[in-house]
Formats: sequence, structure tokens, C-alpha cells
Amino acid sequence: MKTLWTPAAALMLLAAPVQAASGPFFSLHNTNFVVLIAFLVFLAVLVYFKVPALVAGSLDSRAAGIRKELDEARALKEEAQALLASYERKSREMQDHADRIVAHAKADAELMAEQAKSELERSMARRLAAADDQIASAEAAAVKQVRDQAITVAVAAAGDVIAKALQDTDRATLVDDAIKTVEQRLH
Repeated sequence: MKTLWTPAAALMLLAAPVQAASGPFFSLHNTNFVVLIAFLVFLAVLVYFKVPALVAGSLDSRAAGIRKELDEARALKEEAQALLASYERKSREMQDHADRIVAHAKADAELMAEQAKSELERSMARRLAAADDQIASAEAAAVKQVRDQAITVAVAAAGDVIAKALQDTDRATLVDDAIKTVEQRLH
């Protein structure tokens, strides 16, 4: 960097502003005229080598490339929007489907709850009927047992009363009559 500044500083010191534009304009001693000729020669060289056409072609190809990239980006954007719309539509369809499934499940659950409730009521009615039957059976058994006990007590009491009232001969006669009655009924 120091090597570039040293020659540039030396040239600036040698070329004083008073010396640069002194004398007639169309003279090679006039720096403005020399700079103008150098600039025109530079432009002529550029035109000769068709640099403006090359630069314009380069800019046109660059513009075409940018236009192509913009078209591709636009196409990708449209494709992305179509894909997004498709996914949103599918999402809505899936949400509707999920809502239908939930509604169907709720309806099934309510139906199953009603069926379970009616089944429970029928089961409870059957159990109550069975319990009533068991109670009635137990009641009948208790009545029969009390009756049997009463008969047993009455027979025993009657036996005691008869035993006390009868004599031994009467007892033997009664026993013989009972044996004959039993024999007749068994044969």
C-alpha cells in the first residue's frame, strides 16, 4: 500500500494546478486537451472491440437469467400455494372426518350406556324376583317346619294324654289295630 502512495504523491507534487491548464486549449501542453484526447481514444477502443455490445449482451443475459429465476420462483410459489391449499383442504376433510368419528363414538357410547342401563334394570328385576322367590320359599319352609313341629308336639301331647287315659290292655289292642291297618295299606 505504501508503494502506491509514494509515486502518486510524487506526481501530485510535480503537477501543479497552475501548470496543468496553461496555454492554448488545442495544444499538447494543455493537460485538459490531452485528457480529452485520451478519453476519446479510450471510447474508440471500447467501441472497436465492441465492449458496449458485450456489456449489453452480458446485461441482457443476466436480465434473462434473473427473469428465468423470477419465473421459476413464481412457478414454485404457485405450486407451493396449490400444495398449501391442498393440505388445508385435506386438513379440513380430516377434521370433518375426525368430528364425524367423535360424534359417532358419542352416539355409540350413549346407545351402549342406554343398553347397559336397561340390562342393569332387567338384571336387578331378575335378582329382585329371585330374592322374592327365595323369601317366599323360605317363608313356606318356615311355615312347614312350624306346622311339622306343631304336629309333632300335638302328637306327643296326644300320646301322653292317651297314655295316661288308657290301660295296658287297651294299649295292646290299639297297637294290634294299628299294625293291621299298616299291613293292609302296604299290601
